[in-house]
Amino acid sequence: MQKVKDAKEGKRKKAIKTHCRDMPILPEMFGLKIQVYSGKSFVPLEIMPEMIGHLLGEFVLTRREVKHKAPGVGATRSSKHISVK
Repeated sequence: MQKVKDAKEGKRKKAIKTHCRDMPILPEMFGLKIQVYSGKSFVPLEIMPEMIGHLLGEFVLTRREVKHKAPGVGATRSSKHISVK
C-alpha cells in the first residue's frame, strides 16, 4: 500500500510489481498501472473503476488457451487422419 500511495503522490517513477494476486482493489488504486505476476511473467494491469472490490488475480490469467496442432504421444496411426474441425 505504501507503493500505491507514493505512486499517487508522484514520488514513484517505476511501475508497481506485485506477486500478491489475492489483494483487493481499493479506490486509492484507481488510475494506476500495476504489474501482477502470472506465474511466468509480470502482466500490466490498468485499474478501472469497475474493478474496485475485485482481486488483482481475477484480471491476470495464469493458464493459456490450449491449441492442439497434431496428435500427441500415444495416439494411434488412424487418429492423424481425423478432421479436427
